[in-house]
Amino acid sequence: MAPVYKIAVIQLYTEPLAMETNFRKATSYIREAAAQSCDLAVLPEYHLTGWVPHDPGFLPLCSEYKKYLDGYCSLAKELNICIVPGTILEKHTDEIHNIAYFISNTGSILGQYQKKNLWHPERPHLTSSRHTPHQAFDTPLGKVGMLICWDLAFPEAFRELIAAGAKIIIIPTFWGLADCSDAGLKHNPGSEALFLESTLVSRCFENTCMVVFVNAGGPKGEAEKGNWAGLSQVAVPFKGALGKMNGEEGMSIVDVDMQILEDAEDNYKVRQDIKSEGWHYDYSLRRQS
Repeated sequence: MAPVYKIAVIQLYTEPLAMETNFRKATSYIREAAAQSCDLAVLPEYHLTGWVPHDPGFLPLCSEYKKYLDGYCSLAKELNICIVPGTILEKHTDEIHNIAYFISNTGSILGQYQKKNLWHPERPHLTSSRHTPHQAFDTPLGKVGMLICWDLAFPEAFRELIAAGAKIIIIPTFWGLADCSDAGLKHNPGSEALFLESTLVSRCFENTCMVVFVNAGGPKGEAEKGNWAGLSQVAVPFKGALGKMNGEEGMSIVDVDMQILEDAEDNYKVRQDIKSEGWHYDYSLRRQS
């Protein structure tokens, strides 16, 4: 029988630049998830610092990443829970990297991913992983791949990960309703929510995978007044979005029977086609230099 995993999506509200406060709050949610026997807890992108690159206090905080990464590793081991601590901004010489880590329940780092597809306002500040291949890696929950926020818009990233065997794709995100242009907002003020709701479920179907999407949330009682998209969820084929949240900070816990992914592949045979000899899109995954 396929295993059933309990997954906690933690839709955190981040106080800009308040790393210690945000870390303590994230830790509290993770402890609550572990108390409910969760196998995995996932946090949003930028959950420690927020995204305020023009603030003079921002860059110095990106040099403190090791303290918090070590803290999450210790917490994972203490609580016997796997953790993806959203993304952590890291200053390396003159570059800032936006990195997601998968930490096992023993406290070991099993995989990491540096954001590749940068959103336009990020490009003056962050360094992309560019041509580094997307990689899947082994975890206690099976083969996992990770993407970050705007990577969601590129189906090629998903295809590369599932070609490498990923069954679960985890996507920490910092995505708001105001990320749309003025012209787009005139067409539909909720267009970014529509983008997310349409794309997340499509990606899980077209790749016979589970998508764990964890976005930032707004402060409790105030989320509806801001531009928080929220919508953190676990998306699976056949069922769509599980445990979907609104725009407010909080945590949603979802049980997923992994058999649903095997049933989806038996039905759609996407992975089978990708592995077949002479597959007609082969060039897009294994481009020759």
